[in-house]
Amino acid sequence: MQKYDVSRETLLKLRAYEASLQEWQNKFNLVSKSSLEDAWNRHFIDSMQLFKYIPQSAQILYDFGSGAGFPGMVLAIMAAEKTPYLKVSLIESIGKKTLYLKHVSEICSVNVEILNQRIESLPKNKVDVVTSRAMTSLKDLLEYTYPFCKKDTVCIFPKGKKHQEEIDEAKKHWRFECQIHPSETSSEGVILVITKLAKLKGVK
Repeated sequence: MQKYDVSRETLLKLRAYEASLQEWQNKFNLVSKSSLEDAWNRHFIDSMQLFKYIPQSAQILYDFGSGAGFPGMVLAIMAAEKTPYLKVSLIESIGKKTLYLKHVSEICSVNVEILNQRIESLPKNKVDVVTSRAMTSLKDLLEYTYPFCKKDTVCIFPKGKKHQEEIDEAKKHWRFECQIHPSETSSEGVILVITKLAKLKGVK
């Protein structure tokens, strides 16, 4: 775990989280069954690799469609050690998943805000970072994200092998800068780091 340079305490929290995922999966079907056998790489390392793209100065992070907490809960656990001033909010509309997120926040003693709401119903507060994993296409994700963006907001979105198609489609509606980083957990995956999001004029 030296690779991510987290303390033993943080690693123990993440391992407790992993154990709880295995236990709760039987009740709630939180992640795909095929990914559960390699949950540490597929969900935990996959989420942890995003942390380095969060600006050191960031104070508020929103994670859209948090599901079982990837990447938002993992990032909150890491932030508790590395950037304790970062406030992380997990937004998840499915009640049973927010129930699980609350359980994880308790067993890991992590201070995280869990909102059982649809993104559209949230107050449009401006935030420093938006993350989201496997929720929807990039074009639609930017539509959800835009009301929460200020000029220096950073969006961190893991994507799969069709990421370039998604970028091309999104650019028909949005103007943005995009850095594409290879995923450390999937040969076909990438991490999109998007900044300077703006609507194209004349596009609804």
